[in-house]
Amino acid sequence: MQTDSRQLTIRPIRDADLAAEPALIAAAFAAGPYGHLPVSEERRALQRDVSGRAASGAVLVAVAEDERLLGTASVLRAGTPYSRVAIGDEAEVRLVAVDPSAQGAGMGEALMRASMETALGWGADALLLDTGERNLRAQALYARLGFERQPERDEHFGDVLAFAYRFALQEQADLRVRLMRPDEVGPVTELVEAAYASDFELSDAYRADIVAVAERARDHQVWVATDASSGALLGTASTPVAGAAISPLARAGELDFRFLGVAADARRRGVGEVLVAHVLRLARIRGLERVVLNTGPDMLAAQRLYDRLGFERLHEREFMFERPDGTGFLMMAYGRDAGVDAGSVRGESGAA
Repeated sequence: MQTDSRQLTIRPIRDADLAAEPALIAAAFAAGPYGHLPVSEERRALQRDVSGRAASGAVLVAVAEDERLLGTASVLRAGTPYSRVAIGDEAEVRLVAVDPSAQGAGMGEALMRASMETALGWGADALLLDTGERNLRAQALYARLGFERQPERDEHFGDVLAFAYRFALQEQADLRVRLMRPDEVGPVTELVEAAYASDFELSDAYRADIVAVAERARDHQVWVATDASSGALLGTASTPVAGAAISPLARAGELDFRFLGVAADARRRGVGEVLVAHVLRLARIRGLERVVLNTGPDMLAAQRLYDRLGFERLHEREFMFERPDGTGFLMMAYGRDAGVDAGSVRGESGAA
């Protein structure tokens, strides 16, 4: 059987998957480079305890169109019972497994990307993992995805030397970016509306679009930047869910974002830059090539930020936006390669 990873759905595990998931893990590991070794009772308990792994974070599964279970990965918070490498505010991925009959179609990579985005949504500092020194295919995948070796965190588990890897998820130590929580809709709405209103006069229609935070969170993703110590909300930006767009601007292989806003008392902390860097990281996690956005001619501070971060004008995608009173303005378009580091420049506008 050969299944294209593009035909997969990756989602949280459901009750109907509970019996098949541990068996899939056992089959996948038996077919790997350590399949000849006896399975410890500790390992068997880990595989069987699906609900325990889910309670420690999330169990993701890859399913075919007919709902056949083809792969799985467990994303765990540090300090939970089955996490063994992650510490502090890190997260960890374990038991990444693909049905042996479906290997070679990119499912392991798809599961890893979904695991990285899951930890990103939590606001984890980094995603950790370990893998046996003989698991060369997995090591090549992790390196390709941008994980870095952590030799000082290598450890022996029985006869197996496990190599540790880390993927950084945060840009700045004093700030943390994560998905908005349901109880934050009101404060985030106030933040983004104030950020835009402070820069220019809003039409009723545009204001309604800006404050539709709950609707965006339902259909897309609303991210928040918070103070790492106090948890105070400092800024926000919105992106589409994987496979979608949040504006007409994005094309295949691109990630668009909207409604970048920074609280007035948080400017000069690099919040805007950190949020843009976060969007670039999200694009890389999804395997996308470019990040694009629209901005208006009045958003001068935002334009300076995008220029400093290496964005370039996409003149061929710009258009005239007509206001209800018949006047109009040029809706500017910017884009940049997602694979280029955002750098260490500072400063940001209130809205973009």
